[in-house]
Amino acid sequence: MEKYNCIIVEDEPLAAEVLEDYIRQVPFLNLKGICPDAIFAMEVLQEQKIDIMFLDIHLPRLKGLDFIETLKNPPQVIITTAYREYAIDGYELNVLDYLVKPINFNRFLKAVNKIKKQTAQDILFSAESSASAERLYLFINVNKKMVKVFLDEILFIESRKEYINIVTKEKTFITKFQLGEIEEQLSDNNFIRVHRSFLISKTKIDAFTANEIEIAGQQIPIGRTYKELVNSLLGEKL
Repeated sequence: MEKYNCIIVEDEPLAAEVLEDYIRQVPFLNLKGICPDAIFAMEVLQEQKIDIMFLDIHLPRLKGLDFIETLKNPPQVIITTAYREYAIDGYELNVLDYLVKPINFNRFLKAVNKIKKQTAQDILFSAESSASAERLYLFINVNKKMVKVFLDEILFIESRKEYINIVTKEKTFITKFQLGEIEEQLSDNNFIRVHRSFLISKTKIDAFTANEIEIAGQQIPIGRTYKELVNSLLGEKL
């Protein structure tokens, strides 16, 4: 299997650690270095053949998008940032993909698979390797600390204005994030939006009616505009 050399350009150690962990789980990726800023990354690009660069936008000294513009022959670039509003600028610079933090492994895998035209066998192998190596999870910022939350432990996620509550059987994590943004991250992992304020795990549903869903004793309303979609996804017409 062909391998692709990559570097991480990230000034936040915890964010870099997440990417490093993900990269080491993908058979066709070979991590060549972690760079705390664009100047350091420029030196690495001059010294080594790099195929993929995971690039944060908000970097010290030279911002990520400005850095791309300085490169005559840049590698494939995957933007990693907490700021969705820069997506259009990134795509104008022909980046490979745009990952919004917190990044889950499934979304990461979709991005790196774009680096080559994979056969069905390649895609299956990558998916199996991620599932067997470790359960899917994401890191969220809780009181300035990145906390790992396993997807299969999440019961539901509730919006509280600019914050969300990620509820598991054991505890609730509160983080500053928009429900719509995390919905996009989890859309391929059995999570469905049932209300403007609730995103739930389909696998954790204990019972449901036409108007509400029960998960672990919690009654979650089904929004009027979501009823048709929810009923079709759950395979019932109530």
